[in-house]
Amino acid sequence: MNTPTFSTTVAVAVSGGVDSLCALVMLRNAGYRVLALHGLFLPDGPTSAPAGLAEACASLGVPLHVADLRAEFQREVLAPFAAAYAQGRTPNPCAYCNRAIKFGVLLDTALQLGADKLATGHYARLVPGPAMEAGDAAQTLPLLASATDSAKDQSYFLSLVPRQRLGRALFPLHGQTKDHTRALVAAAGLAVPLPSESQDICFAPPVVQPGMSAAEAYRPFLERHWLTAGTVAPGPGPVLLRDAQGHLREIARHKGLWRYTEGQRKGLGIAHSEPLFVLAKDSTANTLVVGPRALLGIRRCVTGPANIALPQPLWPAKLLVRLRHRQRPCPAAVRVEDGYLHILADEPQFPTAPGQVAAVYDEDGRVLAAGVVEEMA
Repeated sequence: MNTPTFSTTVAVAVSGGVDSLCALVMLRNAGYRVLALHGLFLPDGPTSAPAGLAEACASLGVPLHVADLRAEFQREVLAPFAAAYAQGRTPNPCAYCNRAIKFGVLLDTALQLGADKLATGHYARLVPGPAMEAGDAAQTLPLLASATDSAKDQSYFLSLVPRQRLGRALFPLHGQTKDHTRALVAAAGLAVPLPSESQDICFAPPVVQPGMSAAEAYRPFLERHWLTAGTVAPGPGPVLLRDAQGHLREIARHKGLWRYTEGQRKGLGIAHSEPLFVLAKDSTANTLVVGPRALLGIRRCVTGPANIALPQPLWPAKLLVRLRHRQRPCPAAVRVEDGYLHILADEPQFPTAPGQVAAVYDEDGRVLAAGVVEEMA
């Protein structure tokens, strides 16, 4: 039986990893006209596709195109990432990359090559959106939703992508597990050029030492970019201990706010009668506020300008909010005011941090809105 051929041409973003190769195999086997598109992102990285990727594409009879997007990646991801840390924020570069690069300039490149859609190896779903006002072109656009496998769900990292851009997206892996993905690639007889799965920020492999904070692990990358940009990160300052009555007293000196993030316990280097956590960072006063776990929870946060996927009048009564990638969505009240999200969780939550993403879901896993956290309490 012949595989049907669809009129839609799909560009598949291929990194050389198993997920993107699986997306390529699945769409080709489904009968789409496909082309492979590899982006060069890292200014100091390779200047060609990974060894073996061209061979894998050739074995499938799929043309491979390479797009040099290093300047765009530097401007849209690397520079903001380094600048955010210098300001005492904790950025989420994967979310920014998906918005500005993968479904920004990489999608534009795919369209210029004649593709109708851009597919990636993300684990996320696209579902039909509700009917909009008559004459509104957005009525045919999909909504982003969480993947079937909650352990691999990446909808949080995609939540800043505008709905208009998602109308050009395909996520073939949305309904399967990682084991199924590996099995499909193996069955196609493909050797995976990049077999190891990245667990960290792709452009800044951490240098981890015992007792080191997460931010300090990126110190070589950050200091190199600060030097290039002429940025001077604020230096040491007071560490203030907050007690149950809200009183503050200085107990130590921090080494620079960029080294810490809200909710952090390890790497503080402060001897105390009980474990201390970072409660807040005051960039204006260059102070780090710490306290016991009992004072750690937050309920409120406000984002910057939000990506509103669905107008608030169409939201259901019950909403769930995810404030960090590994956090379970929690019930919350959300209002949109002047394009910003004002979030009030039903119960205290482990703190997010300025620069992280707050994503609003319904009970079916659809992403209704998302924004970058600016303040919290």
